[in-house]
Amino acid sequence: MGIDAIFDTHNWAVVPFHFWSLVFFTFGCIVGSFLNVCIYRMPLDLSVVSPPSHCPHCKYAIPFYLNIPLVTWLALKGRCKNCGAAISPRYFIVELVTGLAFLGCWLAFGVQSPALAFVYAIFLAGLICATFIDFEHFIIPDEITMGGMVAGFAASFLLPSLHNAKTYAEGMIQGLLGIVVGAGIIYAILRLGKLLFGRQKLKLPPDAKIIFTETALCLPDQEIPYEELFYRKSDTIVLQARTVELVDRSYKDVTVRLSSSALQIGGETLNPVDVAYLEAVSGEITLPREAMGFGDVKFMGAIGAFIGWQGAMFSLMVSSMIGAAVGIVLIVMRKREWSSRMPYGPYIAAAAVIWLFGGQKFFHALFAM
Repeated sequence: MGIDAIFDTHNWAVVPFHFWSLVFFTFGCIVGSFLNVCIYRMPLDLSVVSPPSHCPHCKYAIPFYLNIPLVTWLALKGRCKNCGAAISPRYFIVELVTGLAFLGCWLAFGVQSPALAFVYAIFLAGLICATFIDFEHFIIPDEITMGGMVAGFAASFLLPSLHNAKTYAEGMIQGLLGIVVGAGIIYAILRLGKLLFGRQKLKLPPDAKIIFTETALCLPDQEIPYEELFYRKSDTIVLQARTVELVDRSYKDVTVRLSSSALQIGGETLNPVDVAYLEAVSGEITLPREAMGFGDVKFMGAIGAFIGWQGAMFSLMVSSMIGAAVGIVLIVMRKREWSSRMPYGPYIAAAAVIWLFGGQKFFHALFAM
């Protein structure tokens, strides 16, 4: 039985429409349960297959009858059956949101094409997974971005209607164009932002102490984890120090350069891993700064593969507005500083969802395309 036969509209219409609504919601909750595994394990470079689901606190292997989406979390009141440790509400939220996303795809696209509803549902599952990981870790794993490009390109070929195309070849071209335009625009913005705003010079009190620990840069008024500074290998912290103190030596009037792979003090190069503590005195420091990471470039490419170049452009415009609005609100509420880092992937994902559920019509009406 071929794909066309599996997703033939007439075959699906034999069963009541809202039977499939229930199927999509239930299947979405099951997928959401798997997404929870991905959200927890992917950033830690752990397998999403082995070992099976278990409590992160006591390592209790969760049997199938205690791994029922939504029901188990509610029945156990958000606690492990074995040790009683609290289980994050995120597990329930992800399952529910994914179930609702699958249901929404069926309600919006099921009459037109069951295949289209299914592909968009899988697409939204990827967005949900990326969103929760980016919020917590400020990264989007390649399994989602690069895998999304491959999956979107394949879906564009197998289902040309994904891009309102008539032939397989046209669908494939539109998918490829979506990848190129989506990733290309974000990459251009990233490079321009790096050129214009890639470094941030901070004025410090005279003779301020700057301490480099194993995990963070400690300034007089703040502590910055290294992962918030070193997004790429070329990112470097630079300062002209009056004095530098290590555990076993000291320096005077030298330039200090620290990257993720090297520490230069004057003309001497050291391995940062071997330097557990460094204290410098200076009145100024230059920090690397990034508007967005390369993961966002790949993420937009994956989104473009599914919703085309027009959807990618729409997502870029709307995500910038969403991000700006959220940032301003958080600043007003004193939840963040102007210079603090924000994940951008969730706003791209939100804009892509808006495109699917109404934004496409608005975009076409606005530009008369």
